Amino acid sequence: MDRNSTEPVVLTGAGPVVRTGSGSVRGRFEDGLAVFRGIPFARPPVGEFRFAAPSPPVPWDGIRDAVAFGPPPPQSALLPTLAPPAPPGTDPDDWLTVNVWSQSPGAASLPVLVWIYGGAYRFGTSSQPTYDGARLAGHGVVVVTFNYRVGVEGYAQLPGVPANRALLDAVAALRWVRDNIAEFGGDPGLVTVFGESAGAGAAASLLVMPAARGLIRRAILQSLPGTFFAPGLATDITGAIAAEAGLPATAEAFAAADPGHLSAASDRVRPREHARWGLVSHGDVPFSPVVDGEVLPCPPWVALATGTSRDVDLIVGHTRDEYRLFMLFDGIQGKVTEEMVAHALRGLVPGGGEKEYRAAYPGAGPEELYELVYSDSLFRMPSLHLAQAHAAGGGRTFLYELCYSAGALGACHSLDVPLVFGTTRELGQFLLGDPPAASAVELGNLMRAEWTAFAKTGDPGWPPYSPGRRLTRVYDAPPSVAPYPEEASMHVWDQHRLGVLDLDGA
Repeated sequence: MDRNSTEPVVLTGAGPVVRTGSGSVRGRFEDGLAVFRGIPFARPPVGEFRFAAPSPPVPWDGIRDAVAFGPPPPQSALLPTLAPPAPPGTDPDDWLTVNVWSQSPGAASLPVLVWIYGGAYRFGTSSQPTYDGARLAGHGVVVVTFNYRVGVEGYAQLPGVPANRALLDAVAALRWVRDNIAEFGGDPGLVTVFGESAGAGAAASLLVMPAARGLIRRAILQSLPGTFFAPGLATDITGAIAAEAGLPATAEAFAAADPGHLSAASDRVRPREHARWGLVSHGDVPFSPVVDGEVLPCPPWVALATGTSRDVDLIVGHTRDEYRLFMLFDGIQGKVTEEMVAHALRGLVPGGGEKEYRAAYPGAGPEELYELVYSDSLFRMPSLHLAQAHAAGGGRTFLYELCYSAGALGACHSLDVPLVFGTTRELGQFLLGDPPAASAVELGNLMRAEWTAFAKTGDPGWPPYSPGRRLTRVYDAPPSVAPYPEEASMHVWDQHRLGVLDLDGA
């Protein structure tokens, strides 16, 4: 792109036109914002490019309409809400696209927030209504969302092809932001990545990936998962998927297979039926970032503690009742037995933790203990330990917990997403009601203001985390700042170190 151009943006009645490195795009004006959807940041990863690292997009002549989201990547059919289909007239293979919301295309140099969606590493798309960036962009930032490969396409461990293609897609999207976002009114030197659940896991990976160095100034990790796989475990899981698909576990066989066939095969793999997968066998998620030593050199807790990314400001946190949503989906609320609790405590806490949990929570019944150990193992303690690691490595770190109760589900997993985005459709309607309570609207306004303040200045408005004081932003009605609220769980996990998951006994 010609960076010396004096007219990179054209504003017309038909919509704003912006020139990118691959060609010009025309978006729409929506409620005072310039919105662009479905801009390719990489070549469609099909044919000879299947299971490869992302390649630059094919340039185009003329002006490309950027008014419809790109199609979702192939993904699990287990998605609680179905991903929107590809819009009519779009290339169904054009999975790798970005979307931009901006108040001021051109030379505004606004901070940039780049969203990485979650979805258990197996589903998700930027076109979900929950991820509409308009409310955030109204706070004086440029918002970018993008699609990346999930499930088999993004994470299956196959010989002869790059590991963690999903993470490489994220790097390619961030490079697109670096090279193009100034024309949309953003500052490429003030990029904050933020993501929830699997999106937080991807963002944490980016903090320690050599390929992402220099692309991120700040990061916000919402409910960071604790699962990072060793190559042996990831290979064994891919073998189970191959067996379900009736294929050899080779890149050639997978590349020749229909993506839907592979997604369906991965859906039929039940981790709980594979005891050798260790902690993974206690859940339903067969994908995670793979610590392959090249794309992802080591797990984020280890790298951050040594000072990797100490120059990246970090917010990390979790919800109070993380696992309650999954208990609802699994249909086990009110059905948890002491046997289920004992199995969870033995399997989810490194070295076993039954005695410690029962001592830390002497009045807890089976259901509360079950929810606690799953919440701690999967999200709460990984998030806390990452804050501790980043602070220990010299990084500026902020910790939060969302405690606001959304009815019977409490402060469950994903509740922070509609609050931060200010969206009331889909997930927001399910968790907060329609219309949401005034207290939820007020809390969402606060979280959105603090997220965008952090993107602008590195200061969200509460004191940094330090091991001595452990001050935490507690999002409730009313909000407060207090020492880390989950002290009992924190002490249970004091001596445990999060690392790489491998085959049981490996």
